[in-house]
Amino acid sequence: MKKIHIIVLVLLAVVLAIVVSSMDGFSTYETFATAAEKPDQTIHVIGVLDTTQSQHYDPLEDANHFTFYASDKKGATHQVVFRGPKPQDFERSEQLVMTGRMVDGVFHCDKMQMKCPSKYEEDEIVVAQEDLN
Repeated sequence: MKKIHIIVLVLLAVVLAIVVSSMDGFSTYETFATAAEKPDQTIHVIGVLDTTQSQHYDPLEDANHFTFYASDKKGATHQVVFRGPKPQDFERSEQLVMTGRMVDGVFHCDKMQMKCPSKYEEDEIVVAQEDLN
């Protein structure tokens, strides 16, 4: 083999190794059940706020401790402890993307992104037609 072929093969191997090692950083959205199966891993769970259960946030006691209940895409509801202040308009969120770990049946969330209804959605327009007969 020529030196150029060896260099190209080495570069190709390095690029392949970089791509394979970076794939570990890609995450998929999981459920609370899979988060419980992998307590040593940080998991992304998509859920919705369970408005039938209570929420607890006392900024005087601990401004970075917010507790609520959420249901995942399979319908399982678990308590969530968010290590941060209660987000503004939290109750209006349509969907929650929570990043954290499951510990003893409670999901400990480090990061949370809220998907809120669009401000720019048009209201329903009702058109009434007059009967001319």
